[in-house]
Amino acid sequence: MEARMDLGGRSGEMGVFAAVIEHGSLSAAGRALGLTTSAISRVLARIERRLGVRLLIRTTRSLSLTTEGQAYFRAARRILADLAEVEDEIADQASPRGRVRVTASLAYGRLHVVPMLGEFTRRHPGILVDLNLSDQVVDVLGGQADVAIRFGQLADSPLTARKLGETGRVVVASPDYLARHGTPLTPEDLFEHNCISFSFRRAEPGWPFRHDGKDMALSVTGTIEANSGEAIAQLAREGVGVARIGTFAVQDDLASGRLVPLLEEFNPQDREPLHALFVGGSTMPARVRVLVDFIAERIVRDRGATP
Repeated sequence: MEARMDLGGRSGEMGVFAAVIEHGSLSAAGRALGLTTSAISRVLARIERRLGVRLLIRTTRSLSLTTEGQAYFRAARRILADLAEVEDEIADQASPRGRVRVTASLAYGRLHVVPMLGEFTRRHPGILVDLNLSDQVVDVLGGQADVAIRFGQLADSPLTARKLGETGRVVVASPDYLARHGTPLTPEDLFEHNCISFSFRRAEPGWPFRHDGKDMALSVTGTIEANSGEAIAQLAREGVGVARIGTFAVQDDLASGRLVPLLEEFNPQDREPLHALFVGGSTMPARVRVLVDFIAERIVRDRGATP
């Protein structure tokens, strides 16, 4: 029966000893380990013989630890836990597994992250991707996510940032809106239009344009603000007003004619970087690393995922 468990090494003996203490008896430990009570007894005797001390005081009704037994039990649990952690880390590197919490904006997540996940999970069936699509900032450093995919300039942070790409931005409106309100021909014409803006603070104080070789920021106004790029794109499609938004969010609308680009001759051609943010370093789990690598690989391969 001893062949059912490797009892020849010190770690195997420690595992048997710890099981006896944790289960409260030799017979219970034997059932848990798939060993006979006599096999368990021989292992305990072998340990005590090698150490030259008694570790357990056994009677027909009780089992108690000597002072030396208590010290050995504490050490055994610590060593076994360290061994399990090392083996898990090595196994994780070879075949990553576990949960990875990923957050991305609604628009970019729906249009570009979600279509990637089928291929990723086929490659890595041991990884569970927990996807949170939200235009609210999720605290990666505080443990709310493992990977955040974010547009825009980054503030100083101890997080590791890997640049994935970048996107341009475009001013758009629907053909229906333009038929009702006219087409703006200069940036200043936007003062006469209903402009849909983001409700959260942006890096620039207004909508940037380049006019006669000079950069300008136009403080536009309108009747609706939103914290979601996806909502702003939909409002523009519904003919509510004019929007300035990341090209990636409206590329299909522009191709189909549902939205029309405006004021392109005044477009400053500013680019907004896209990064993956995560806690890096030597303790970075393999499951996080392979996900970030995969997203970067797909963006490069697909070209235009972040136009």
